[in-house]
Amino acid sequence: MAGTSAESEAGQDGMEPVKPLEAELLVVTGMSGAGRSTAADALEDHGWYVVENLPPQMLGTLAELVSHAPQSIPRLAVVVDVRSKGLFADIRATLGALAASGVTFRVLFLDASDNVLVRRFEQGRRPHPLQGGGRILDGIAAERELLQELRDSSDVVLDTSGYNVHGLATAITELFSETGPVALRLNVMSFGFKYGLPVDSNYVADVRFIPNPHWVPQLRPHTGLDKDVSDYVLEAEGVKNFVDRYVLALEPVLDGYRRENKHYATIAVGCTGGKHRSVAVAVELSKKLAQYPRVTVTTTHRDLGRE
Repeated sequence: MAGTSAESEAGQDGMEPVKPLEAELLVVTGMSGAGRSTAADALEDHGWYVVENLPPQMLGTLAELVSHAPQSIPRLAVVVDVRSKGLFADIRATLGALAASGVTFRVLFLDASDNVLVRRFEQGRRPHPLQGGGRILDGIAAERELLQELRDSSDVVLDTSGYNVHGLATAITELFSETGPVALRLNVMSFGFKYGLPVDSNYVADVRFIPNPHWVPQLRPHTGLDKDVSDYVLEAEGVKNFVDRYVLALEPVLDGYRRENKHYATIAVGCTGGKHRSVAVAVELSKKLAQYPRVTVTTTHRDLGRE
């Protein structure tokens, strides 16, 4: 048999068999106004073959065509959205059929807050595709209900509320450039509870148990990025123990993400205003998580400077 021969030759030469090239399929979807077109442009800039506004029922046919010639289109991104109207209702069944047929794919879901979506539609002077004779918010609510199950099962959920066009393109580049994510990418995000929980967080750590530098006059004007504030936060009783144990608790999670082929996760660290404690702890967590093999860590501070 050809397989036995190949394995014998590999053993004799001391080389591992080379896995045949497979096409990578990325399904890009999400809320209208959340940046699908920008994401598609960024993917195209990095060598992906992009098909926009494809009816979900054609996904299987397209994936089959590409699978026969992966060297021609090694990376295919397909953008599907509610403009397909009634056809979109079957997307979960379509993706299930793809998985059952053995096609490997990932789903990127782009989201944003209602306020940001309303602002983007108003700036573009466009109606929401589902608003009918109602308001933009009515269309957004209908779309959220339609997409909730798909969002919950997506491989990557990216909240674009804080991104402009260039920032979103950069985020897409970091996630999917070259041959796609080869490591687990973690975003450790500081935030302030008074501004709400990050909608794309996978894990949330509450560090409001730490004494607040806000009540120390000489520290109040500074942030968790400044050494004096960072030292004050990290040297408080129990903080280093908390950080070390939190990282240890995440170890089986990171291993599980790799096993399940999940490449991206957001760990949110919150204090009251997102200025002192959460910032310092997020930086420290990032340093420790970055020491793990095949893990890439970025640190963002959602609410820094917002006060």
